[in-house]
Amino acid sequence: MADTIAAPNTTLSQLQSLHGIFAVFKKRGPTSAEVLGRLKKKLLREAGVANTKSRKRKKLLKIGHGGTLDSNSSGVLVIGIGEGTKMLTSLLKGPKKYTAVAELGIATDTLDVKGNVVEEKKYDHITKEALEEKLKEFTGEIMQVPPLYSALKKNGKRMAALMKQGQEVEPKPARPVRVYGLSLQDFSPPLFTLDLESGSGCHVRSLVDDLGKALSSCAHLKELTRIKQEGFSLEDALREDHWTFADIAQVLKPCPVSPEHETNAKKIKLEG
Repeated sequence: MADTIAAPNTTLSQLQSLHGIFAVFKKRGPTSAEVLGRLKKKLLREAGVANTKSRKRKKLLKIGHGGTLDSNSSGVLVIGIGEGTKMLTSLLKGPKKYTAVAELGIATDTLDVKGNVVEEKKYDHITKEALEEKLKEFTGEIMQVPPLYSALKKNGKRMAALMKQGQEVEPKPARPVRVYGLSLQDFSPPLFTLDLESGSGCHVRSLVDDLGKALSSCAHLKELTRIKQEGFSLEDALREDHWTFADIAQVLKPCPVSPEHETNAKKIKLEG
């Protein structure tokens, strides 16, 4: 049985009237899925609905995100709500901008700072000019092998989960990805910072790892911030204290609502 908070500020029908896309700020730590779940719970609680089971929440409020950010990453996470979830497929294919901080001389099994060190190499031969010149080879359409620790699936299970269970996982074949822009923002060895704009399927961790190898050394990703996606910037992304109906309604980019959805929405009633 669903709990009801006395005198909610927002009604469930108001939440269900939201259709479109907006952006939230994902901080480092939680997964994108955890952020989505937290957002949904907060909105339903505001509408007077609390402690409902996940299957019930799914029916009460349709919500999704337009591109996973690793738990160690932060920044813009585009959210689709209501009929806006149908727009997410196109968002996944669109370009995204990042700021990436990487470290030379150390490689990890996850290709980022959270992993175990698997290799160390000298990097004192790498100059700023050499790094900038090498970046040209990673611009445009490039071939890239996705990380073993990733959200990609094998036999229906996420590869990262299989790796954590100690199972052997074969790398996915190299595939073409698009890097629209890549430039060096800062070079302070062993650290360097990149400005990057990439398309669907591009893993920044893999790019950094490949870049380190191309420089006759190794490297891993320390920090990643998504600064822009689908017209949303960091300034547009709602922080957690603004995950409210009023704040979302104010920034929402609306989308058309199908007649079928309006009919179905009227049929959804909260069970006592």
